Amino acid sequence: MEFKFKNIHIGKLIETLVMERGLKEERICHFLKVSEQQLSDMYHIKSMDTELLLRWSKLLEYDFFRVYSQHLLLYAPPAKMNFVKTTTQKNNRIPSFNKSLYTPEIIEFVIEQIEREEKTPSEIIEQYRIPKTTLYKWIKKHKKTED
Repeated sequence: MEFKFKNIHIGKLIETLVMERGLKEERICHFLKVSEQQLSDMYHIKSMDTELLLRWSKLLEYDFFRVYSQHLLLYAPPAKMNFVKTTTQKNNRIPSFNKSLYTPEIIEFVIEQIEREEKTPSEIIEQYRIPKTTLYKWIKKHKKTED
C-alpha cells in the first residue's frame, strides 16, 4: 500500500505499524496507560494529541511527526512556509531548522509521480517547491535503467 502524505490518518498508520511489528495489545495498553477500548478507538481517529503521538513514536520506534513534516514539504503553500523570517539570535527559545527534510519516501513519491506521468518535472518544481537541480539529481540517480 502506498502512503498518501496529502491525507494523513494517524490512527490507521499506527494500526498498520502495530500489526507489522506484532506488538501485543496488553503491552501497548500498559505502555500508553489506556484500556483496550481506548486503544481500539485510537486506530479510528484521524489526528491525536501530540503527547500521545510522542508516546506512540517511542513505543513503535517510528517518528510519526516526520509524516507531518513531509506533508508540509509537499503541500504547504509557499507563502505560508515563509511567514516568519528567522533571526540569527543566539538565545532563540524556539528551535529553528535550516534544512529541508527530503526523506527517501519523499524522493520515491516524487520520482513515482514523474515515472507514472502523473506530473511533469516542471509541475513538481512548481507545486512542491523542490529546487530544479535537486529534482534532476534525484531523477538521474533513481532513473530505472532500460535493458
